[in-house]
Amino acid sequence: MGYYDQHYPPNPQRKKKKNWLIPLLLGVIIGVLLVTVALPALVDTGILTNNEQEAGTRQDLGSTKKGNGPKQVMNVDISTQITEIIDQVAPAVVGVINIQQQIDFWQQEENGQAGEGSGVIYKKEDGTAYVVTNHHVVSGADTIEVVLFDDTRIEAKLVGSDLFSDLAVLKMDGDKIKNVIEIGTSANVKVGEPAIAIGNPLGLMFSGSVTQGVISGKERTIPQDFNQDGRADWQAEVIQTDAAINPGNSGGALINLNGQLIGINSMKINQTAVEGLGFAIPIDSALPIINQLETEGKVTRPYLGVEIYSLEEVPQTEWNNTLKLPEDIEGGVYVWSVEPLSPADRAGLKRLDVITELDGKQIRNMIDLRKILYQEKEVGDKVTVTYYREGRKQETTIELGTQK
Repeated sequence: MGYYDQHYPPNPQRKKKKNWLIPLLLGVIIGVLLVTVALPALVDTGILTNNEQEAGTRQDLGSTKKGNGPKQVMNVDISTQITEIIDQVAPAVVGVINIQQQIDFWQQEENGQAGEGSGVIYKKEDGTAYVVTNHHVVSGADTIEVVLFDDTRIEAKLVGSDLFSDLAVLKMDGDKIKNVIEIGTSANVKVGEPAIAIGNPLGLMFSGSVTQGVISGKERTIPQDFNQDGRADWQAEVIQTDAAINPGNSGGALINLNGQLIGINSMKINQTAVEGLGFAIPIDSALPIINQLETEGKVTRPYLGVEIYSLEEVPQTEWNNTLKLPEDIEGGVYVWSVEPLSPADRAGLKRLDVITELDGKQIRNMIDLRKILYQEKEVGDKVTVTYYREGRKQETTIELGTQK
């Protein structure tokens, strides 16, 4: 019996049980050691959080080396810069309701809502609040109502409106007005920087809607055909953004990340194949018009009497072949048509003349020409116009008229 025990393998069942227990015990011991060593590191690095951290709005994320050295703390705030900006700015963006008298089948007059848009409270003075909106939002209105952020409705009076800039100014009782938007500048906006649009797309159902995008382009010009005759009557100066702008957003605010007004939302390209093409009136261009509407009720502009476009819209090959411009010309505006008996016609300007200077100041595009005409000149002033015709540099003097 003793020989059998020494020279033959042990009972198979007994061997299997022994091999199973030993790895299990080793695994438990190793697991306990790992948890003991790793747990403090997991807590220190913020991978595991305690109840107090989970309940607060901030987390302290720190790390230590070998238990020595200062603990580095980083605060993370759940509330973002954008939400704080919206809380501040949104109450200054209002709804604007265009109410017009309508005659029913029995020839009885009644007031009906003709349209809805947005507006921005930009000023409060002597108990009166002032709102800027789009001309097309209030055009033809018999009565205008402003709807505040808390749905309070106040009747407003139209102070002045301008077709060409698509701007209008309203005034109303300011007793219930607490928020006025901060005016920024559009001069230093950069393509690619964030932009936020606030307004009422599709009416008051979606009042105070916020959309975010970027500045897609600046100093854009969009042709405007007011009388629908197929010819542009005006070139609107706009900022391009991909922040969603829809009907009802018109007159709302385009702001930067400082919560400052940089543009008045005005239009979008509404085509099936087009997305993300919204436009706003730059605040630097709008402010002189807003001030003139507020003080005079209308805008009086110096008038040349030409339909012009930026030279940059013409293919470079046509600069030489058709316009015959010298190689050193870097920009300008070309005359597409001249209105008969206008100041430009009397001064001798003709179709395809290229204007490069006004009173010695370089004109690179439509924006430059308007800045000089509308910000530096007045009706009746005489300006020296430098232009090229068939490649030859010429000058003429034009006495500015009044725009019709």
